[in-house]
Amino acid sequence: MAFLLLITERPGDSEQPMHVGKDRYDRMMRFSAALQARGVLRASESLRLPDEDGARVQIRSGKRMIVDGPFAEAKEIVGGFFLLDCDGKDEALAIASECPAAEWATVEVRKVGPCYD
Repeated sequence: MAFLLLITERPGDSEQPMHVGKDRYDRMMRFSAALQARGVLRASESLRLPDEDGARVQIRSGKRMIVDGPFAEAKEIVGGFFLLDCDGKDEALAIASECPAAEWATVEVRKVGPCYD
């Protein structure tokens, strides 16, 4: 089963002194390498924060609206993700509990699949 771990943070939480940010990044890279070695990692990426290159697209009543980033009004921002192959939710939750980002952010666990049943 595929599960997605979304790393969500409050805006401004990632603004740390350089050595703290580098330490966190290194810990996340080691976590990613360990998942790769275990054979459960499909993909992972960090997302730029703040995201001046990001945009939000909506189409309402046939009209396209594009809002450029950064998105200061957001209560949470997605900082990155891990796409995993797990035996089930319990394994995905166990892996999320090992994620270093759980110490300073939220690791949201979502099963991948159709959005309808």
